[in-house]
Amino acid sequence: MKHKINPTVDCVFKAILGSEENKNLLIHFLNAVLEPDSKIKEIVLINPYNEREFVSDKLTVVDVKATDENKCHYKIEIQLVLHPAISARMLYTWSSMSHSQIKKGDDFSELIPVISIWLLNENLFDDVPDVHLPFVLYNLKNKLVLNKDSVYLSPN
Repeated sequence: MKHKINPTVDCVFKAILGSEENKNLLIHFLNAVLEPDSKIKEIVLINPYNEREFVSDKLTVVDVKATDENKCHYKIEIQLVLHPAISARMLYTWSSMSHSQIKKGDDFSELIPVISIWLLNENLFDDVPDVHLPFVLYNLKNKLVLNKDSVYLSPN
């Protein structure tokens, strides 16, 4: 009897994209989704835990965290159920990766870009048919981009 393995189950997803033996798949995935000007050639997987500084801090774990040869950080999540606060969670885990990069005495210029990719089982925005939705911090009134770090949403 054959059992189908569902790649959207967290542990299977992590085995596919978040394991040392499948780093090539992760590189191809990132290049396909992001379509960077300069292709990603090397990836280093990093601890998926967003560690707590204080006992009262919230501990979060993401599916896949990695850095590339240019030290850009990537966070990839698969989410089957859209919780009411999913957009807040997206921003929280994305910003946590920036927050954890520097310590007391470090210069803010040392911050490395963080790209957060979310694979969703359903559309977050009902009226938007696009599959890839890049987001940046943006000022609506003056049409100014604050940074180039992105959050990508992709419904399955």
